[in-house]
Amino acid sequence: MIRRALPAIAAASLLALTGCGTDSGGSAASSSAASPSTTTISGKTECPPEGGAKVRVTAFEQAPPMCIDPKKAYTATIATDEGDVTVKLDAKKAPTTVNNFVVLARYKYYDGLTFHRVIQGFMAQGGDPVGDGSGGPGYQFKDELPKAGEYEVGSIAMANAGPDTNGSQFFIVTGDAGVGLPPSYSLFGKVTQGMEAVTAIEDDGSMGDGPPRAIHTIKSVTITEK
Repeated sequence: MIRRALPAIAAASLLALTGCGTDSGGSAASSSAASPSTTTISGKTECPPEGGAKVRVTAFEQAPPMCIDPKKAYTATIATDEGDVTVKLDAKKAPTTVNNFVVLARYKYYDGLTFHRVIQGFMAQGGDPVGDGSGGPGYQFKDELPKAGEYEVGSIAMANAGPDTNGSQFFIVTGDAGVGLPPSYSLFGKVTQGMEAVTAIEDDGSMGDGPPRAIHTIKSVTITEK
């Protein structure tokens, strides 16, 4: 897939969030649900158990159905090598985006992935199984865009490669350059605890759009539903 630069903002820098979802999930398994020897779901994606799937799934052929109840409250605990980051997910404003994140988390999709793109004063981006900004779950879904001015430090939003190209990559805003982004990225939550872990990850980021000085890892993402 062609990697496309997105509209950039920032006080004095031309930065772009780049993330791609591939059109197919690669070779497919024969069943529609993951088995102990399968990490790809072929055909229809089923809702994972609320407690999480037993087997990690890394590729899908189709976007998931609506598995969450937008009327309920959802919290994600992103365990990183710098500590836990707690995110309050906004299922009311971004139900499809939250649903996607919850489903991927429950399928253990994010386990072991990295923050492959970290820019100081801007954001920390992760969720790419390839690790270079080109990967995705095998499908894309439509935007749920905020109003202008809604991004703030601690906001979590989807990276994309243009309109309606959301997949699995997300970013956490860490500074003014991220706060000033145009409303082109689906906003679906806010960090409520553990921002110090995000700051530690940011500290190893680049000053421009180069690779981070150190790679930090997502150990797991756990979803709480109330």
